[in-house]
Amino acid sequence: MKKIGILGGVGWASTVDYYRAIAEGAGRFFAERGHGSPLPIPPMTIESVTQAKTRALRGTPGDEESWAAFDVVFRDALLTLEKAGCDFAIIASNTPHARLHAIRQGVSLPILSIFDETARATAATGATQALVLGTMVTMQARNYAETLSTHGITANDTLPDSEIAEMQAMVDEDFYGGASNRARTRLLEFCNAHAEPGTAILLACTELPLAFPEHLDAVSFEAKGHLFINPSAAHVAAALREALQDERAAQPG
Repeated sequence: MKKIGILGGVGWASTVDYYRAIAEGAGRFFAERGHGSPLPIPPMTIESVTQAKTRALRGTPGDEESWAAFDVVFRDALLTLEKAGCDFAIIASNTPHARLHAIRQGVSLPILSIFDETARATAATGATQALVLGTMVTMQARNYAETLSTHGITANDTLPDSEIAEMQAMVDEDFYGGASNRARTRLLEFCNAHAEPGTAILLACTELPLAFPEHLDAVSFEAKGHLFINPSAAHVAAALREALQDERAAQPG
């Protein structure tokens, strides 16, 4: 198995869930192939950054230089994973992916992009319209819209700044450290107000899927009349495919 590097801490709850999902997914893989207990999981190293620090270092959209200190924190974390002997890395957060083009400079370790995996998962549902929900950085950036467009999907990026700020507040107040019933209600109210019928709603903050524990490992699912895409689950599935590549080849099916 390949060794996975997880860059986590933004925030800690989703980092825990990434580890759990990878471990359980690997367990299912080997159980289905008749492997006895204890079921193997890929070797992993987690490098956890401090969210309070990275939040304070966020730059201004369109001003590359203002993001330099933010980029360095994540680049150094990836270099630590590289030195730890990881074969590839995943960043267990949507927000830093908006800076992936800069963060990965000088890093030779392959990094699986959450944008690419989410776009493929969204396209697989047949949806042609998407609503991207997440932090202010994620919603203001064009990364998801541009990646989705290569699959013939238009992202709804017309929300006013006040609504984007409301979503950021929701993440900070209701989802940090997990998700309460209030968080789920507040999220669904936002979806009801902004998602047209047939829209794929991207839960593009790794804490947001925690509002739907019954669907936590589903890449796509329906709930309360909406179609949701879970970028975290798509990302984890890609990491498992990469980590278990040799085992799949050795044990067809």
